[in-house]
Amino acid sequence: MSVMGLLGYLFRKLDFETAPLGLGVVLAPIIEFSFRQALAMSGGTYVIFVERPISATFMGVALLMILLGLKPLIFKKKDWRDRLTEVEKGG
Repeated sequence: MSVMGLLGYLFRKLDFETAPLGLGVVLAPIIEFSFRQALAMSGGTYVIFVERPISATFMGVALLMILLGLKPLIFKKKDWRDRLTEVEKGG
């Protein structure tokens, strides 16, 4: 109980959102079970996730959303203040 309290305190201090964390805790076992079930039905091949057009579309949209979420981390846009300090430093 105290471990969960400590985790809650750390998450609050580090500005973690509680709703996505709660959804992850609840949905992760369900998603893992369904994933294993799909792999068992397909004989262990991952093609089952993209062989139908609707599932391929969903996988493509999910991949696009992940990439769009990572875009700010990959392509850090410099603010004009950052550029100004670089010019002042001679860089």
